[in-house]
Amino acid sequence: MDADLLWLVPLFFVTALVYSSVGHGGASTYLALFALFGFARADIVPTVLALNLLVSGLAFFHYQRAGHFDPRLLAPFVITSIPAAYVGGALHLSPDAFSILLGVTLLAAAVRFMIFSRPLTARDDLTPQRLYLIGLPVGLLLGFLAGLLGIGGGIFLSPLLLALGWADAKKTAAVSAAFIFLNSCAGLLAKTAQAPPDWTLTGLLAAAVILGGGLGSHTGAFRLPPVVLQRLLALVLLFAAFKLLNSALG
Repeated sequence: MDADLLWLVPLFFVTALVYSSVGHGGASTYLALFALFGFARADIVPTVLALNLLVSGLAFFHYQRAGHFDPRLLAPFVITSIPAAYVGGALHLSPDAFSILLGVTLLAAAVRFMIFSRPLTARDDLTPQRLYLIGLPVGLLLGFLAGLLGIGGGIFLSPLLLALGWADAKKTAAVSAAFIFLNSCAGLLAKTAQAPPDWTLTGLLAAAVILGGGLGSHTGAFRLPPVVLQRLLALVLLFAAFKLLNSALG
């Protein structure tokens, strides 16, 4: 094992720690870190999705255990996102155009959440009709983009749920964790049909992300106030936006 790869262990631990605290898996940053160490994107996407499964699964466990999960809110998104993530994961398209668009979107969302001085709260006017009318097409789009880019898609769903006022920060984290887990499963199935993950590399990093993901998600679900989660989410979005734009324009 190359000694340089040992640097990935603490970096992946910290990534899982921060992302899992807001219900995310960390795939966008895993991709960036692998790129910095010279890995080809096509070779490491299955490994990224496998690690994403571990962290988002831990995040979901802790947020659901803390009573923040609302399956009614998740359903319309995953009905369409799961098959779309499989289709996106099976394609070999350049993600640059998507990266630019999504990078700008995430940047705008991050700025929005940074300027709030109080935690966002969910409104009471959400009807099943409105939920499915918006959730089904949005889930289709987000699932396809998640599969195409090799991530779980929660980094797009979280700001949407908060901006629409459909969930507070902790409920958003719980729903996003489940969304990421299911889409990562679909994307991983599509990728492993083409090539399996590097199990040696995956195993090396699995312990780091399990430890970081378990600690971060437990802290986020049980200890951090919602306004802190919003600030953490804003930082995650800023980093992801920078990564997307830098990879597309660099």
